[in-house]
Amino acid sequence: MLATGFHTIYCRLNPAIRDIMKKNNDSLDLSASLEDYIEAIYHIVDEKLVARSKDIATRLDVSRASVTEALRALAKKELINYAPYEAITMTDRGRQVAEDVIYRHDSLKKFFVEVLAINPENAEDAACKIEHAAPPEVISRMIKFINFLQLCPRGGEELLQGFLAYCENGTTKVDCTDCISSCSDDARAKS
Repeated sequence: MLATGFHTIYCRLNPAIRDIMKKNNDSLDLSASLEDYIEAIYHIVDEKLVARSKDIATRLDVSRASVTEALRALAKKELINYAPYEAITMTDRGRQVAEDVIYRHDSLKKFFVEVLAINPENAEDAACKIEHAAPPEVISRMIKFINFLQLCPRGGEELLQGFLAYCENGTTKVDCTDCISSCSDDARAKS
């Protein structure tokens, strides 16, 4: 089965490859709708090894006629192998394009949930809407920010939980002066 988890895709796609893929995807001129189709096909193939038109229509809640039109467009761009009434498979290039879309989606959702403390359902909806427009530089910077927060002595889970409390209550969980003093004391103790 194909791995679709955020960490797996993130590890497999280093920044240089992502930049090349983004340039290739830009040259494909895929609409947001076609990106949704290629992402859906990827997930269905991951689950069932092949995709069928009815599975895609069900997953995206669209008509079979819409699916057929999208399949023709994706086949013309050589992203899928498609013939009417046959099982649909992905080309290597189609898999790369889908992984790029999924990477953007998962990165956005992770940022919304872990940093902005958005509930997972709203984060999923927002990621679906933004994934098609977010440039790779923005996604990459968000990932670096998450990693920084986890490494920084002033950051980590405690900072994220403090932000969540601030979002919910409009106040910080602890007095900021006490927090700064604690960080200073910790830094002195480590040196």
